[in-house]
Amino acid sequence: MGSFSIWHWIIVLVVVLLLFGRGKIPELMGDVAKGIKSFKKGMTDDESDPKTTTAKTVDHQPTQTTEQKDRA
Repeated sequence: MGSFSIWHWIIVLVVVLLLFGRGKIPELMGDVAKGIKSFKKGMTDDESDPKTTTAKTVDHQPTQTTEQKDRA
């Protein structure tokens, strides 16, 4: 169960190239890099924006029922 031989890695590489093609692998890696960059940008944007929002309260006045309206 030791390490894999060079022939094993060559066969794996050939299978990957057959499945994805030569042009697909760089395109896939570019998409992964763009995703990582946008994730990092999103993380830094969240850290730089302080939480300036405050909780707003709403004054609630109960509505009058028809009985209360008749009494008034």
